[in-house]
Amino acid sequence: MNGKTALITGGASGIGYAIAEAFARAGANFVIADLDPAAAEAALKKLQTIGPAGAFVAGDVSSPQDTHRMVDATIARFGRLDVLVNNAGLQFVSPVVEFPEERWNQLIGVILTGTFLCTKYALPHMISRKWGRVINIASLHGQVASPFKAAYISAKHGVLGFTKVVALEVAAHNITCNAICPAYVRTPLVEKQIEDQARRHGISPDEVVSKIMLEPAAIRRLLEPEEVAAMALYLCSDAASGITGAALNIDLGWTAH
Repeated sequence: MNGKTALITGGASGIGYAIAEAFARAGANFVIADLDPAAAEAALKKLQTIGPAGAFVAGDVSSPQDTHRMVDATIARFGRLDVLVNNAGLQFVSPVVEFPEERWNQLIGVILTGTFLCTKYALPHMISRKWGRVINIASLHGQVASPFKAAYISAKHGVLGFTKVVALEVAAHNITCNAICPAYVRTPLVEKQIEDQARRHGISPDEVVSKIMLEPAAIRRLLEPEEVAAMALYLCSDAASGITGAALNIDLGWTAH
């Protein structure tokens, strides 16, 4: 990763931060794109102690103007964009019949449209250099379903389809596009889901983890963000140059059933 530049959306915390840290340790320059300036500045301050150059750009990935600006800011700062990690996301739990329409549009906008927009604006820079890596942080829920998460699961399924299309379109330019599909990862987003599910089901947070989140898994624990980051780093390596259009599970054996 020495000399390469990565743009990571939702990079201020959780999986995004872990990926930024892994890339920085591997020698890459990085740009964190996030809606939370305070969290992003704090993350950047920590990451800059590792060594490589880093930057932060605020923006909403569901906005064409913002995503274009994120990419332009990356090019202006480092002169190149080699790796795009589409990680920004959010969650809302509700039965379909009660699901607020504005929440549906918000989740689809951030997770699916945001992945499209960032990729659309990043690809020309990768094509011009004849090398690139697009990594979409999808989810186990891009392949299977759970109740009360209609928008999230629909968006993540869409991300997997989008990943395949991009892989086919840009393979001739030495660019790969893959999706990572983790099970539940110990992040602020998942911690909020645990609280929401505990309230909805009238059980303790520990019971949510053991009886709902981990019940289908063979390995009964939450993933750590660093495990997803390790997969992302591998996908940027020469050893992974033949992997494209793939949905790579880190699912604790969930889909082995």
